Amino acid sequence: MAALIPDAHDSTGWTLFIDGTQQSHVDTADPTRLEFEYMRRLGDVVDAVAPHARPIDALHLGGGAFTLPRYVAATRPGSTQVVIEHDAQLTGLVRRVLPLPADADIRVHAADARAALDDLPAGAFDLLVADVYDGASVPASLSPVSAAEAFARVLRPGGWYATNLSDGGQLTYVRDQVATLRAVFPDVLLIAEPGVLRGRRFGNVVLLAGPSLPAVDLGVLAARDIFPARVVHGAALDRFVADAAPVTDATACRSPVPPRLEPGEAQ
Repeated sequence: MAALIPDAHDSTGWTLFIDGTQQSHVDTADPTRLEFEYMRRLGDVVDAVAPHARPIDALHLGGGAFTLPRYVAATRPGSTQVVIEHDAQLTGLVRRVLPLPADADIRVHAADARAALDDLPAGAFDLLVADVYDGASVPASLSPVSAAEAFARVLRPGGWYATNLSDGGQLTYVRDQVATLRAVFPDVLLIAEPGVLRGRRFGNVVLLAGPSLPAVDLGVLAARDIFPARVVHGAALDRFVADAAPVTDATACRSPVPPRLEPGEAQ
């Protein structure tokens, strides 16, 4: 069940709920306003890919309410963007209630994210962002090394891959995903709130992979956020990964689902 709900105290803000869980937020008057913390981290990645106002070629796996494509279109006019969203009915709802900017080059295709990668040209994108959830978890098809190789294939030399994951406790799923990306990409970093990193709560973790990642700059931006986050990179990431191994097609699994909360309980 998908629903677009207008903000109670903001006439231009809308939140997309899927099965009662907040999935996306859009400000129709200001698409550069990123309400969700993990989306601000992805916005920081967009800003680091290329100077402000310089167009980029971006691929988005997962559409939701198209928050990040709207951000790219607003901050980098002239960008070419492709969105792969498997739920055509969801796309229809969002485009009907919250139309995409008429002057933005955003092409939306209804397809499975993993299958669509094999049909895309090699070396076509500066940035690939995966924010794909089937219900409350990331599909297993996006977790193995073979998927990471498919991500890398469609990126230009120097291009980056970013993904929004969710995990809790010992962060076993995220550790395995870092090991998987390290098997394919020259550099990897992780961005998450300290409480998530310490296993105190279930939450979002953003991974970034590619050459020459700006770990220091992204760390400064994350630390300044209203909900400060940390960048884990280099030797610190070595310690975080520990003995985790890259995921194979045989060991691929879905990401864990968030714990069920009782009414009034905070996650």
